[in-house]
Amino acid sequence: MRTLVVQAPPGDGFDGGAGLKRLIVTADDFGLAEEVNAAVEAAHRFGILSAASLMVAAPAAADAVRRAQALPTLRVGLHLVVVEGTPTLPPVRIRALVDRDGRLRRDLARLGLELACRPALRRQMRAEIAAQFEAFRATGLTLDHVDVHKHYHLHPLVSRQIIDVGRRFGMRALRLPAEPARVLARIEKPRVGVSRRLLEPFVGLLRAQVRRAGLLTPDAVFGLAWSGAMTAERLAGLLRNLPRGLSEIYTHPALTDQFPGHAGGYRYRDELAALRAPAVLAALRQSEARLGSYGDFFGSDGK
Repeated sequence: MRTLVVQAPPGDGFDGGAGLKRLIVTADDFGLAEEVNAAVEAAHRFGILSAASLMVAAPAAADAVRRAQALPTLRVGLHLVVVEGTPTLPPVRIRALVDRDGRLRRDLARLGLELACRPALRRQMRAEIAAQFEAFRATGLTLDHVDVHKHYHLHPLVSRQIIDVGRRFGMRALRLPAEPARVLARIEKPRVGVSRRLLEPFVGLLRAQVRRAGLLTPDAVFGLAWSGAMTAERLAGLLRNLPRGLSEIYTHPALTDQFPGHAGGYRYRDELAALRAPAVLAALRQSEARLGSYGDFFGSDGK
């Protein structure tokens, strides 16, 4: 894996003027399908991908673990799935958390309200979170980081449980979905919807929780506005405009756009191509950034 360590020029920063640009490039949904796993391997071997986030209960999780064990420079974290996915625990043990088909619930707003007033539901949520951490530990992989499907840890009660449980399993880093719009605007005009503005207070609350827990989190995260559409042009643009401090760019590569479990409209092949594009590799070199994983940056922010 390439590691570029140089002094960045002055400019807008998120790290109090430390001067260095540090970058993590992650693939989410590792384990969702073999088409995803093969793309993760290719993007790491021949592109700029430095980390992946494992869905421990997904259909191709075992294949993902085998590939990760053969790729010692690929850092792997846990992609916690508490909504819209397959649970780790038997549905009979988490009846309030699943629908009639045994899948994790999709009614996110209602679930959020019920979590506030149903202690039994919170206990089931905690049990499922703990089961996923336990399943990751059973793989024998080192836990590099944690991120959450649909960013559902923006719910304060969910984030509290993840932090409490996660620290018992050695969690040291957690993704915070804070995407600076001014950086996106240098590349193309972003669409900032009402829902994003409504989430801003929850992002601030989560940041405070993470800091109190002493966890590492990026200063800036990119992938929200262009989720499923991180083209080579956009990725190169982000690298050319990368802020100082620690940034994460998360992606969704796959060999094909359609496979079991795919998200409609996602441009998986384009994202794989972007991670290996010559223009992107050149932009990374020119960015004067250090490419690595969360584990490579522990201690760089005093954590």
